[in-house]
Amino acid sequence: MRDDRFRATYLIETPLDPAKVAEVMAGEQSCGTFTRVEGETDALRERARAVVVSVEQRDEAGVPSLPNAWLTRREVPGPWHLARITLDFPVANVGANLPTLASVVAGNLFDLGEVTGLRLEAIELPAAYRRRFAMPAQGLAGTRRLAGVKDGVLVGSIIKPNVGLSAEDTAALVMRLCEAGLDFIKDDEISANPDHAPLAQRIPAVMAAVHRHRDRTGKNVMVAFNITDETDAMRRHADLVAREGGSCVMASLNWCGFSAIESLRRSTDLALHGHRNGYGALSRHPLLGIGFQAYQVLWRLAGVDHMHVHGLQGKFAQEDAEVVSSARDCMTRLAGEVDDRVMPAFSSGQWAGTVPATHAAIGHTDLLFMAGGGVMAHPGGPAAGVASIREAWDATMRGETLDAAARGHAALRQALDTFGAR
Repeated sequence: MRDDRFRATYLIETPLDPAKVAEVMAGEQSCGTFTRVEGETDALRERARAVVVSVEQRDEAGVPSLPNAWLTRREVPGPWHLARITLDFPVANVGANLPTLASVVAGNLFDLGEVTGLRLEAIELPAAYRRRFAMPAQGLAGTRRLAGVKDGVLVGSIIKPNVGLSAEDTAALVMRLCEAGLDFIKDDEISANPDHAPLAQRIPAVMAAVHRHRDRTGKNVMVAFNITDETDAMRRHADLVAREGGSCVMASLNWCGFSAIESLRRSTDLALHGHRNGYGALSRHPLLGIGFQAYQVLWRLAGVDHMHVHGLQGKFAQEDAEVVSSARDCMTRLAGEVDDRVMPAFSSGQWAGTVPATHAAIGHTDLLFMAGGGVMAHPGGPAAGVASIREAWDATMRGETLDAAARGHAALRQALDTFGAR
């Protein structure tokens, strides 16, 4: 890949010649349209047109994955060819403009008449181009420093009930969770600035609890306040978190948008916890939307420090293999030379029993392991829930089975007995 171009890879389905469709894609997303226009000189095309790098034909299907009125009007029959298409785009067409970058690699491609399925799978950037965008303000090292966790997994939990608690009730729960031994606590994605616990009240109340715990124990627990909102409000709330001595804010990426997250990143050096809720709408169909590798590239260019990847053996629809590849994507440098890795955040149905599979698949502890019910619903209470997770990680790192470790650890034994039969 040339230094003046970036690359995108797609999976497409079409009844037409995939090589010809690839040329349509390249033209549509650069200097062309469905026909050559006045002023589209050879010199301009040489400078500004995307180019087809490769077309790899795969299987065929007997029926289309998605309806397509354009093909129906033309009575184009099957079979429908699956192909992997790679395109290179000129950097100069976009510049350091993240919303436009996203519209170039995706945009109208999803609506092309020539395809009955299209999925953006991967994005690759040259190093010089990557450096024109935001870096994580904290990343792995900063997150560890702020949370006071030099090595090992960061254990976290989520405020439960998700909504309904007052600011005072939330602060009391946070104190209890701090005392339980957590490294990280976050708001639920659906609780941002509710009338019953506005951030103007909740942030000072929660941080007062965190500071009391810190003053007593020396442990400064990281709290991710959900500040999802319009841009100016998010900046105001981030400023309040900073004034109150907080270290982290959270935003629902898909609903805030690239520009809002970029603006938030420029206005604060707090750790930015990127929540991907809604990503399933972009990803669950195998021939529509955006795969996680491409998705996380775009959000990392906005400057997030943590990215949700769901969890192994969890409560959501994603297969474990997808969770694992997503975590590896977060831990892969985008352009090789700069450490822009972000902390993968494991969540969704996690508890002590999912620890061995997580470590076996990931092979390291540079991750945030969050359990809501696995902590809050433990029969011994939150402290026992946290203890069971730490006991599970300790046993796994020693190469010991959880059943063997549970013989000497009551909290782990209770967790296995309570959640193991799910």
